[in-house]
Amino acid sequence: MGGVDETAAKRREFFRLRGHTVHLFGRTFRLPANRMARMGIGIAFIIGGCLSFLPVLGIWMLPLGLVILSIDLAFVRRWRRRADVRWGRRRKRRKAVGEPR
Repeated sequence: MGGVDETAAKRREFFRLRGHTVHLFGRTFRLPANRMARMGIGIAFIIGGCLSFLPVLGIWMLPLGLVILSIDLAFVRRWRRRADVRWGRRRKRRKAVGEPR
């Protein structure tokens, strides 16, 4: 039954970084090995997120751009890890209290 627990845990994760690969909502996206290309993609997503009033571009692009930048930039990586820890603690606290999501 360990497989069921692993599958449920994977579904609860929004994203996961492994090397130059981003796992997002069950999909896998490979990023370029070139650091400058990855940073360019991350910045483009952030700019696209700032232009969220346009069709297709949306606020969803901001966090994805920050996740991509966190691969190469230490200060963004620290911010992402702190946010991940806070989110996990909040979910654990809500689960212990029995509050709805």
